[in-house]
Amino acid sequence: MGAQLRVYRQKIHSAESTKKITRAMELISASRIQKAREAAEAARPYAEAITRAVGAVASRTATIHHPLVESGAREVKRAAIVVISSDRGLAGAFAANIAKTSDRLASLLRSQGKEVDFYLVGRKIVGLYTFRHLPVVRSWTGWTDHPTAAHAHEIAQVLQEAFLRGGDHGGVDEIHVVYTKFVSMILQQPTVLRLFPLQVVDAHPDEQHHDLPLYEFEPDPATVLDALLPRYIGSELYSALLDSAAAKHAATQTAMHSASENADKQVYNYTRLMNSARQTEITQQITEIVGGADALTVTKH
Repeated sequence: MGAQLRVYRQKIHSAESTKKITRAMELISASRIQKAREAAEAARPYAEAITRAVGAVASRTATIHHPLVESGAREVKRAAIVVISSDRGLAGAFAANIAKTSDRLASLLRSQGKEVDFYLVGRKIVGLYTFRHLPVVRSWTGWTDHPTAAHAHEIAQVLQEAFLRGGDHGGVDEIHVVYTKFVSMILQQPTVLRLFPLQVVDAHPDEQHHDLPLYEFEPDPATVLDALLPRYIGSELYSALLDSAAAKHAATQTAMHSASENADKQVYNYTRLMNSARQTEITQQITEIVGGADALTVTKH
């Protein structure tokens, strides 16, 4: 019985030690998430403004011919999927949900007769794809908790060069980004964004000239697009990286909070078991003492 009590004490001590770690990680994530949310919210207006500017150039110039604007003339043979995950784990199903979303998108593209190239961001997704022996064109790791504009533009340059080469020359004809969008502290949503080619949606004829101003492009729309598109893809990727970082911190905080609660439950359950075992041991000792006293009494008589 004494050995059983020692086992329970060890389990209680282990659960309490685990709780100290998970509680500390929960507090660290809580302190980081606010900065990550502020960075994501600060980058969003610029990304939206660049998107509107690119859309204005493409939609207001019907005769423009640019490889990065959807024209229908380019056959899509190979598509790129940029999967944005995290470098660290302990975030619940954060990495698994991204992998599932990426797998579904890849299956859909393959069903359409397209080949798929993967560009990965984050050690967790790189490790998963390496384990599954899936071909990866390029990967980036080591900075997903604190992405910068320089990281986003590095990825953007690689993707733009691959898109301009085209699928027939070792590049790609289509680019999709899979990332986790921060919705709230309890909801982080895997999201798919088609980055290129741009899909320009024409406004209704009655609305074409009411909401958007008229533009004049100098020196010409193609040159303006050449200048805007690198900024567009960089800003979209930067916004996705910041959203993913904020979502990861929120997922870590939620996972560590659940782990701390589970540790409390384990301490409570093992304490009850230990007290029960201790009471059983005391009862057994009292029973042995009473039995021994009764035996001595019978022997004297």
